[in-house]
Amino acid sequence: MVREARAFWIRSPGSGEIRDEVLPEPGPGEVLVRTLCTGVSRGTEAVVFRGGVPPNQHAVMRAPFQDGTFPGPVKYGYLNVGVVEDGPSGLLGRPVFCLYPHQTRYVVPASAVCPVPDDVPPERAVLAGTVETAVNALWDAAPLIGDRIAVVGAGMVGCSVAGVLAGFPGCRVQLVDTDPSREGVARAFGVEFVLPEQADGGCDLVIHASATEAGLARSLELLAPDGEVVELSWYGDRRVAVPLGEFFHSRRLTVRSSQVGAVPPARRSRRGFADRLALALRLLADPAFDVLITGESGFAELPRIMPRLASGELPALCHRITY
Repeated sequence: MVREARAFWIRSPGSGEIRDEVLPEPGPGEVLVRTLCTGVSRGTEAVVFRGGVPPNQHAVMRAPFQDGTFPGPVKYGYLNVGVVEDGPSGLLGRPVFCLYPHQTRYVVPASAVCPVPDDVPPERAVLAGTVETAVNALWDAAPLIGDRIAVVGAGMVGCSVAGVLAGFPGCRVQLVDTDPSREGVARAFGVEFVLPEQADGGCDLVIHASATEAGLARSLELLAPDGEVVELSWYGDRRVAVPLGEFFHSRRLTVRSSQVGAVPPARRSRRGFADRLALALRLLADPAFDVLITGESGFAELPRIMPRLASGELPALCHRITY
């Protein structure tokens, strides 16, 4: 039986279209998944959509099930929740999360899907890939009980980090952003929201996720001596100035990158990608994460919606696509 699907492709920078796909028959150890919803990760997908992936990062930035090459045509995305229609009996009929692009149906190895826990609605589980990034960042950052922490940048990733940090005992957590409307997200998670000029200094740790020079500079200003900025922003092909003068050396500050493509060394021998994703899905049992879904559109609207999301004309944290 020939199975067909439809997928969203970036035809060229700034332009997308929906294409027909022919699916292979699932083989042993594979599953056929019917997509329920996907999420647009606005930060990274906006860079990809506008063709901003530097040539020397084309291999590194490949999504697990990407088709095509940068800058296009390319099928890109990694926040997909669906239901297994064909495959091993233990997965049949189960909702699962997969790092798959925007496509109506797909066939992948069974090991590539992670069952969604019973207490997590599939509509919320679409956030798993971003919460997984937050988990990885906090494995890198290793916050301690009672730490003074700022999260600078209340986009999808920064808000996810704040949501996970909200459960750390004794910590002072501030979510810092120039957009006052993000206060509602902070309130939902039970953390404080402040504008950059109002943020408290003396931080042991700052997580930076604003993808702006000003945000990175403010992150360094907020640190106590011997403090650390964990940099989660991805700037694509943009060059960014880092203020390494003034107090950078006298306070012995550190700027360290974190990227979800590798499990941090402190966990690498004991945790794999599947463990990390399963943890992210368990954390999504908290209904407070629903605040990160800020819009919804049907799959057929993606070619029209993606340019607006990428340009910022349509403000969003996670924009959910329904099928």
